[in-house]
Amino acid sequence: MSSRWPKKAWMPWDTRYNRVADETTSSVNRPLFLMVAGEQLLCNDTGELWLLSEAEVRQLAPEAESDFLGYWASRPVYARQLDRAVSNVPGQWQELRAQMGLIDETLFALSGSALQWARWRIDHRFCGRCGSPTRPLPGEPAHVCSRCELRFYPRLSPCMITLITRGDHCLLARHARSRKAFHTALAGFVEIGERVEDTVHREIREEVGLRVADPRYFGSQPWPFPGQLMLGFHAEYASGDIQVDGDEILEADWWRYDRLPMVPPPETLAGQLIAHFVAQQHNKGPQGST
Repeated sequence: MSSRWPKKAWMPWDTRYNRVADETTSSVNRPLFLMVAGEQLLCNDTGELWLLSEAEVRQLAPEAESDFLGYWASRPVYARQLDRAVSNVPGQWQELRAQMGLIDETLFALSGSALQWARWRIDHRFCGRCGSPTRPLPGEPAHVCSRCELRFYPRLSPCMITLITRGDHCLLARHARSRKAFHTALAGFVEIGERVEDTVHREIREEVGLRVADPRYFGSQPWPFPGQLMLGFHAEYASGDIQVDGDEILEADWWRYDRLPMVPPPETLAGQLIAHFVAQQHNKGPQGST
């Protein structure tokens, strides 16, 4: 079998792992594997994400393909993809959300990449134009139709998430689709023809009826549920009264920085936006309070 080690961490499509490590290879450099099946990852019996050795993954899924994801703790990490979750393996299958707060940011990002690559392959087995089977395109992150040669590349859905502030208060909302009773920032997908700044203004008007000023970019986060790139902003309240749409947003209100409800964890971009605002208010001291 051929030996292909990763050359660039951003080329999982060109780094199929097909090698049995030599027993003399240092354990520091030996690869780790994530087992992926649909929207789930293989965890151990206690629910912790299972980073398998090469010997373990060869025993559990000898025929499955592996894709290079990146590095964790200086060790290369691969995703081993199964068509579906099987019951004849030790441990348990869990969604990535269950690992939030249990694994570090790097491993969370790698796990999200594993799910997104797996989902992309499943979704593009057949051509959307003519229905013919597709095949991997060597050297590129693409599948190509075997008949009409249409190429399919992975796609991300850009999505803004914005924390609106008003003095020492911020606006937090409870989303209809939220699985937990979090109050969080407002979010929405970028539509065709929009700048992300346009999305900030439009989504806020649609969801809570407010106008904002001075949207300031904060940071981004890949969000594999199922395939967004979250773009975070802070924005100042400008005018209007809260009027929730009753569809995507169930309730929204102003919350003082030191009296917040349950908010998303700091592993999320929403949690980071809120934490940054809270830290700013604490740094102002007593004169910043009202």
